[in-house]
Amino acid sequence: MRLATFQHQGQPRIGIVQGDQVADLSGVPDLPREMTALLEAGPEALARAARAAGSAPRLPLSDVTLCAPILRPPKILAVGLNYADHVAETGAQTPKQPIIFNKQSTAAHPPFAPFHMPRVSTALDYEGELGIVIGRRCRHVPRERAREVIAGYTIVNDVSVRDWQMRVPTMTMGKSFDTHCPMGPWIVTADEIPDPHGLDLKTWVNGELRQSSNTKQLIYDCFALIEHLTTVFTLEPGDLISTGTPGGVGVAMKPPNFLKVGDVVRIAIEGIGEIENAVVAEPAETARI
Repeated sequence: MRLATFQHQGQPRIGIVQGDQVADLSGVPDLPREMTALLEAGPEALARAARAAGSAPRLPLSDVTLCAPILRPPKILAVGLNYADHVAETGAQTPKQPIIFNKQSTAAHPPFAPFHMPRVSTALDYEGELGIVIGRRCRHVPRERAREVIAGYTIVNDVSVRDWQMRVPTMTMGKSFDTHCPMGPWIVTADEIPDPHGLDLKTWVNGELRQSSNTKQLIYDCFALIEHLTTVFTLEPGDLISTGTPGGVGVAMKPPNFLKVGDVVRIAIEGIGEIENAVVAEPAETARI
């Protein structure tokens, strides 16, 4: 299934995308109406949603606005230096353990909405990544059982403000600006991607191919990351793990080639789809006191 959060007639809804339409699940009795709640309700709720999609009202995708599949993930966890070619282009050493950092949940952003060029920096960069969406509350998950806790997969742009990222080792500030986690366009459930470690990943900027890799190149794969994270803390339904980016980011070019207002970033992952976001100046209304 392709599970989507979308807006229609001013209201956020959840649905199942089939072809160029979305089955609107908002009117299905006893079914949660928000994505995290649907995942929390477990396999029976997902099966009920799948059955209901056959008779639910259909809307053309062209008539709805796709939102981030999870409007406010409980946690956004990301991984640094997790592709060998990205390690090489940065001149860093291969990590002996996964490098984990947070993106704040307020960075979550729709798959086709523009994201902000911050007023405090021009060192804006893109990172195309495979995202894992957690479907079960879990702790101490062994690698061989990790697939059991995955609800599905999505596309993430780990937008990075490089000067802020490099100020401190945690990287969180430079990774967490509002709008800097575009994701989607939906969640493809895990049963449709039995092996997440063989998917082509590509990123274009203004039509120029910048990143071209495959998830088989992950240093720490999806299952290893879940084992590592759950050694320390509980993962919950709706948590998002962004698994790292391959080589080809703007900061590593010589000279660095950062994003500018008006640029368009498109990211495609095999078996999932694509997202596309333009860069706009941070609007004045974000200044709130």
